[in-house]
Formats: sequence, C-alpha cells, structure tokens
Amino acid sequence: MADKPSRGLVLYGDGLVRFISPSHTHLHSLASRGSCGFLSLTNPPPSESKDERVVGELAQLLDAYDAYIKRNGENAATLECLKKPMVPTISERFVVMVFVRFGTADNRIMFMGLRAAIFTNNMNVKSFGRNLGFTVLKFDDLSTNNHSPGKPPQDVVVSELLKFLGFQGGKTLEANEFDLVFVHIGAGEKENDLKDKIIGNELDWINGLVGEIIQVTQPGSEIGSRLHFSLVMSYGAVSENDDSSLSTLISQKEKNFDISSIFPRQSFTMKGGNLLNNIRYHSPMLIAQWQEAVTRKDLAETFSFKEFKERGGNLTTPADRFLHEVAFKLWKAPKYGA
Repeated sequence: MADKPSRGLVLYGDGLVRFISPSHTHLHSLASRGSCGFLSLTNPPPSESKDERVVGELAQLLDAYDAYIKRNGENAATLECLKKPMVPTISERFVVMVFVRFGTADNRIMFMGLRAAIFTNNMNVKSFGRNLGFTVLKFDDLSTNNHSPGKPPQDVVVSELLKFLGFQGGKTLEANEFDLVFVHIGAGEKENDLKDKIIGNELDWINGLVGEIIQVTQPGSEIGSRLHFSLVMSYGAVSENDDSSLSTLISQKEKNFDISSIFPRQSFTMKGGNLLNNIRYHSPMLIAQWQEAVTRKDLAETFSFKEFKERGGNLTTPADRFLHEVAFKLWKAPKYGA
C-alpha cells in the first residue's frame, strides 16, 4: 500500500483481446511488470445485441449491473433508458472523510467523493457514463486539438490524460481535476481521423498508449509511484467454441484426485456465502495492473489467457469488484477481499 493516495488510469479495450499478437510488445511488457488475472462476467441474455453487450459488460466493470438490469430489463441499452439515474453517482458511492484542523480550533470533517472522467466515442457509453456521474469527454479533444507536427499522437494523448490526474512535466501536482480517468476503446470504433492516418487500428493504438505510459512511469520516476494503471481487455461477443478453450475453472486434469473431494470452490463463483448461478465460466476480461513499488509482480510474461491462467497472480475476481479495488488504491474505499 502506498503512503499517499494514488491516482487511477484505466484503459479498457472492449472486444479487442482476441487480436493481441506478439507484435504488441508494450502490452506484453506491461504484463511482465505488473499483476495479472481475470475478471469474470455473467452469462448474457440470449437475445443480447451488440450495444446491449457493450453497456452490460461496462456496467459490470463499474458495479452497476444489478441496478441496470433491475431498472431497464435484460434488453436495456437504449439511449432513453440510459439517461435515467439508476444508482448513486460515482462521487456519492466512493467518499473519503478528511479531518482538517485550523489552528487550535476543533477538527472539521470534509467529505471528498471520487472525481472520475470517462473518454469514449460510443454514444451509449457516453449516456451510461453520465448516468453514473462520470464527466464524459472525447478523444478528439486530446489528439486533434493538441496535436503538434512531428509528435506521435500517443505522446499527446498520454500527456493530456495525465494532466487531468495532476501529473505534468514528470511531477505530481497538488491539484488534480480527477482522481480516476477511464478510457473506453471499442473494436471497430474509429476514434478520429488523425489516429486512422497514423495508426492502423484500435489495438495498435492501445499498444502505443501503453508504451508511452510505461515510458513516463519508469522506476524512480515521481509519477510511477503515484499512478495506479490498469489495462482491461475483453473478448466481446463470445461463442460456444470459447467455452472449453477459455475456461477459468480448474479442470479435472489440473486437480489432484487424492484431494479432489475437499477441493474448494473458487472464490469468484461465490458471493455472500452463496453460489452464483449466472456466472460465465469462460471468456473473462483480462486485466494487468501496475504501480511502481506498490503492485506485486507475478510470473506472467505475456498478455494472454494461457499465460494469465498458468502464471498470473490474481486468478479470477468478479468484474463488479474491479472499481472497488481501484477506489481502494485511491483511498476512496475500504479493501475488498484479502
């Protein structure tokens, strides 16, 4: 645990994990530096559309899925539905008390909520983000208006993202506009014309962003010890073929049959002591997290399902616990789990 609250940056590649190749060296470098694992999702409704999947999986990642389904039903990703408040805002959900003393006067209590922004070009995600109390911004505001000739757009984007978190010129500023910046990049979504001309696709773009983040948060840097960075990648739409090849369950072959009768259930399959009945045991989100001198490095060397299952340190966590774990690093929530 850091001695000061961290500031969080999350890159979320929606539906892009299938396309990761050995050429995406920065993704693999991040996996080799950080702590890796899975975030489990629920089984989707049979008639789920693409827009509904995008919002539904994001809702799980932001711990708003139960309220989202309860309010709008299983087929819910419409702009009108997403405009209706369904849960307290993110600032109201994650609040920290600060005690302030003025001279010899009694301490005063200040309540400081989690200030969060989300960058996306997806209309449904924009509406959903506003519903949850995020400040919604566009990539165009970063990579087009602030682009300078001869400078790669990844440098510009990362620099601007870090400014929102109070990092500038390699230093940590006292004031920061946001505690958490969440970047949503979906498969097939063209973020802006500039990016299309310089970088071939969304995954290459993410790879470039990760490389730039690694560069500015090198060991010994002031930013590295204060920035909690998460890269989350999902499979998007799944098929029956994914069931066995991408299963997070420990198979019978992997169990020691001498102790199989007392082999415990994996914790992500339980909640409140009860077995979850709608969990999807395959095609989870993949997550790598890194904060210099804070996160524990595991044995994973590449960003892949096989590597995370065999050598990752975090195994599987329900997706709806992700935001709570990040908020804990930002000193906005109590610790979840061990």
